[in-house]
Amino acid sequence: MTTRPTTPATAQAPAAPAAPSIAELEEQERRLTLPRFTHDDAWALGSLLVEMAREREAPVAIDIRRGGQQLFHAALPGSTPDNDAWIDRKRRVVERYGCSSYLVGSRYRAKGTTFEESSRLDPDRYAAHGGAFPIAVEGVGVIGTVVVSGLPQIVDHALVVAALERFTAS
Repeated sequence: MTTRPTTPATAQAPAAPAAPSIAELEEQERRLTLPRFTHDDAWALGSLLVEMAREREAPVAIDIRRGGQQLFHAALPGSTPDNDAWIDRKRRVVERYGCSSYLVGSRYRAKGTTFEESSRLDPDRYAAHGGAFPIAVEGVGVIGTVVVSGLPQIVDHALVVAALERFTAS
């Protein structure tokens, strides 16, 4: 009998969480609004995401921006330049819609269509796939993005949410 060798990424890959409802996704965004977001906060959040991804041996790229400025970027082992292209596409969705890329895609699916079919946006520039989340500041609104790419979209999204939950708890 031939067995398939396990790589570290497949050996440690977390099971995909259940797909959250639109209401749950909206509640995540309300709950994960921050009191402020500085350069040091971007470093702390990015470093936390790297730590969490390394614990899971996740082959991801991570990107954090405020306005037009990239404040943090990391590419972990196993990630590829394609992950950076996905980051850009998912980030543009958050910048355009002001909410997570997973929520945008979920809203289209709830209408019985897809983002690609109905948004009228270039799919080479925009992707409503999970992993990009708005950085929102109390009393200000969305000021940036935090994005993970490299895992199935629901797992990318869940990793960002878990990191923001830990970040806001500290």
